[in-house]
Amino acid sequence: MDLALTAAGVSIRAAAALSPRWGAAVAMPLFAHVQRPRPVHAEDEPTMLRARRRAVRIAGIDRRGVDVDTYEWGDGPRTVVLAHGWNGRASQFTVLVRELVAEGYRVVAFDAPAHGASGGHRTYLVDWLDVFAGLQQRHGAFDAMIGHSFGGLATLVAVAGGTDAARVATIAAPADADLLLSQFQAMLGYSGAVAQAMRERFASRYFPADPDPFAWLSSVRSPLPADVPLLVAHDHGDRVVPYAEAGRIMDAHPGSRLLATRGLGHNRILADDAVLDAVLEHVAATSPVPARLTSIDELSATSVAA
Repeated sequence: MDLALTAAGVSIRAAAALSPRWGAAVAMPLFAHVQRPRPVHAEDEPTMLRARRRAVRIAGIDRRGVDVDTYEWGDGPRTVVLAHGWNGRASQFTVLVRELVAEGYRVVAFDAPAHGASGGHRTYLVDWLDVFAGLQQRHGAFDAMIGHSFGGLATLVAVAGGTDAARVATIAAPADADLLLSQFQAMLGYSGAVAQAMRERFASRYFPADPDPFAWLSSVRSPLPADVPLLVAHDHGDRVVPYAEAGRIMDAHPGSRLLATRGLGHNRILADDAVLDAVLEHVAATSPVPARLTSIDELSATSVAA
């Protein structure tokens, strides 16, 4: 744990000694804080420079309005939307973008608020949902949505909530928002009482009119419609989102397909040949996958997971 996280944990625990609610009040801004945007890698720059850049205006986490940078490639009749994860950016998908465009798709990606080239300093899942709504208004129904990590959870939540997408693929995605809160608690070392106060503060802050937002911020409690085929890709050695999350998603979606890999970790999985092939096959399919679980295990690299 770095010094900043250590100091944050100390501050939260000191406030919690007075009251769990005070501890939660100190922790809450940190939960929505985003690190400095990761750079665009040199090998990704040519693809990003070829994108048609636009923007979607959303309310943002503070409901004051924020412009989200969007990127479009190709001009095919079928639209595929790509959603990056927390501390990610659209450029992480460049290998997949090139593959999809070569197959004749229109590909749309974005940098969420406080990520990549977009403005802002804080964000949460509601912003991904608002971006999806803006892109749907612009492009109409999506032929597929593909989400990585936190973006995978956002994609599952969006389509379960009514976003019109014919197919969904998740890569290294958590099953629900509860995991994120639990990981945050473990990282900063605050008590169960503070964790409960955090859940209450989170719900009242972002979803004031909803008595139980965790019911729909979950692919387990609120799964996709039965007619939306799902591909779940996850690496056994993922150190960011545990592999067990793939099982939770699969259990909630009978008939979905699992691509289990080894040696790719949380990010390298995005550019792996076996994963790219499976995603392209899933997106191109014209009929639902069979109503059975298909596990494709240990197809990928054998290097140590990141």
